[in-house]
Amino acid sequence: MTEQESFSQRLDGRFEGILQWDQLDALWQRLKQDPQGWYFYQVGSAVPDHPLAESELPPALDELNGLLRQEHDYDYCGIVYADDPADPRLIKVYDPNNLGSSCGCSGERIPPRWIISRFPPEEVQDEAPTPNNRKRWWNRLFHLG
Repeated sequence: MTEQESFSQRLDGRFEGILQWDQLDALWQRLKQDPQGWYFYQVGSAVPDHPLAESELPPALDELNGLLRQEHDYDYCGIVYADDPADPRLIKVYDPNNLGSSCGCSGERIPPRWIISRFPPEEVQDEAPTPNNRKRWWNRLFHLG
């Protein structure tokens, strides 16, 4: 990934799946060890114009982690993808309640629900409206509205 690539090019680039829950724990720990400069974007909400404060990232990750583990009731993760799990700069998190076809044969492209990025995000189009429970979760997380 080069600095000249647009956000959408980066988002469509190469990612590695975080298959196991312990891999997800390790990924979150990496972010928490260097919490400065991370944007946290929920697709369907306003695009953030600044990164989270260092103090905001750890609790946001904990909340997201809790939601994923509660709603993706499997013994594996498989819904989080990082551009480089050892040195992440862009992470895509898919909504456990909107995964679409796992084989991709439907032709429908399901965007991630959440994007955590070192790069300022751009709006991601999602044909499906954001569910109200996700809007409430997001607003509660960041004390909006």
